[in-house]
Amino acid sequence: MQKTKEQLSVFSIGAITYPLLEILWKRGTHWSMAVAGGVCFCTLYNIYNNFKRLTFLQRGLISSAVITTVEFTIGVIVNIWQKWQVWDYSAFKFNFLGQICLAYSTLWFLFSLPINFIAKRLKNYFVSLPVNKEHSFKQIEFNVTD
Repeated sequence: MQKTKEQLSVFSIGAITYPLLEILWKRGTHWSMAVAGGVCFCTLYNIYNNFKRLTFLQRGLISSAVITTVEFTIGVIVNIWQKWQVWDYSAFKFNFLGQICLAYSTLWFLFSLPINFIAKRLKNYFVSLPVNKEHSFKQIEFNVTD
């Protein structure tokens, strides 16, 4: 049960954070971006915390690959199959079917640094919780010296 709560919490953080970032960046979002954010953050959280010896370059490449793959998958569903026209990267160089492009894949690489930082702190928080006891969220400390 503890692991389920952890995964649901991590998914929720991604599902809330990514649409908020998109609203700040593009002045709008779509509910499918909450799904994308939750899937991406949950996947990266688990990769980063299970493979702790990854270098910055490896983490960046993994982040870029995971987020670009999720973006492409959701793009095919919502933009191509459903024709909802949520986004279109056709105007960008090096795009594929207008769903993904090199510019955003590069941005996802750069996002690996804060994603890794948050994932590590969250894992420390969940490890510190007592097992099989109801709890309320305590303050998460973000020390840069770790």
